[in-house]
Amino acid sequence: MTTKILFLHGFFASGSCTPAQALRQTFAGKAEVLTPDLPLHPREALAFITSLCKREHPKVLAGNSNGSFLAQIVASRLGTPALLGNPYFEMTRFLIERIGAHEYKSPRADGRQHFVIDQPLIDEFAEIQKHQWDDCRSEMTDRIWGLFGENDHLAHFEPLFLQHYTNAYHFPGAHTPTAEEVREYYVPLVEKLYTTTL
Repeated sequence: MTTKILFLHGFFASGSCTPAQALRQTFAGKAEVLTPDLPLHPREALAFITSLCKREHPKVLAGNSNGSFLAQIVASRLGTPALLGNPYFEMTRFLIERIGAHEYKSPRADGRQHFVIDQPLIDEFAEIQKHQWDDCRSEMTDRIWGLFGENDHLAHFEPLFLQHYTNAYHFPGAHTPTAEEVREYYVPLVEKLYTTTL
């Protein structure tokens, strides 16, 4: 049976973003990397990810930024190992500064490139944020890992991560990893996760 990895992209990204492509290319022949476009709204995104996990049974969830925020919640609920790249655990803080119309930074499969950040979206994230740790349990403390860019000037949530989990790693990159950083830092940790936490 093919090993499957589910990658969850950041808020402004899509399933065709650079980290997603780098993971797919690097794991080609070893594992199937699923890189879907995520719904904008977090409740819908969590339902979508949960349904996908129950259908595809990925060995590991890997995420970046908002994708890591969502991955932590689903991984905790389902007991799936996860690598949280630069997790943005307080998305409301990110969104409040960016109210208005925006465009995704990489193409989406449905062709929709424009979206709006408004107060109802922020309120929805606030509610999810409040309950994001509800399903944390002791057996997952060493199965959900964090990877933090030393030059990440957006997200600074390693201290909060370490209140819940024990394995934090670092790489010399910014908030969004380059393809080379994905290959050098993300891939070995994903491989280690699905071979050592089964």
